[in-house]
Amino acid sequence: MRALLSILLALVLALVAPMTASAVEEPDHEVVAEDGRFEIRAYEPMIVAEVEVTGEIGRASSSGFRFVADYIFGNNTAQAKIDMTAPVMREPVSQKIDMTAPVLREPAEGGNWTVGFIMPSEWTMDTLPTPNNPAVTLREVPGEVMAAAKFRGGGSMSNFARMEADLRTWIETQGYEVTGPARYAGYSGPWVADPMKRQEVLI
Repeated sequence: MRALLSILLALVLALVAPMTASAVEEPDHEVVAEDGRFEIRAYEPMIVAEVEVTGEIGRASSSGFRFVADYIFGNNTAQAKIDMTAPVMREPVSQKIDMTAPVLREPAEGGNWTVGFIMPSEWTMDTLPTPNNPAVTLREVPGEVMAAAKFRGGGSMSNFARMEADLRTWIETQGYEVTGPARYAGYSGPWVADPMKRQEVLI
């Protein structure tokens, strides 16, 4: 009976989580072009709170999440609480991308990652409190045009790598030029079952 209740609870959470996620602020952008699971988006400038961590993507994501969550939950000079936003961004550090040919380069096991939260739009660099932990930094990101690939599934490196390869092929067929590394975006909380998690690759 207890196992059945656990299964029912997991199903309810999986169904409710996508609906509650809509209440979480996401970065402002305009969809410039759409082609099935692929989009070209024009993003507004934003501020990210981020930390650099080491490890494979799963462990690095968990470690980075804890550092930045600690900042927004009040470990800052004003002891201010900052609303959670989506997505959580992960980007390999020092990843080299060939500008003229879309080539997939996976970060090595134990590589460095930047894990960041996008700050709510009502905050500015002048009003955001300073992190008490020097490992957490605030950075302004200018407006930019990003290609995005959307999928549902777990946040494994194999899932992201497969979708990144598809996105790079699509970018090439559309005649766009890659000017930066891939970012991996996760929109779902840890309570959401892997098949239901909302993920994106952004380039």
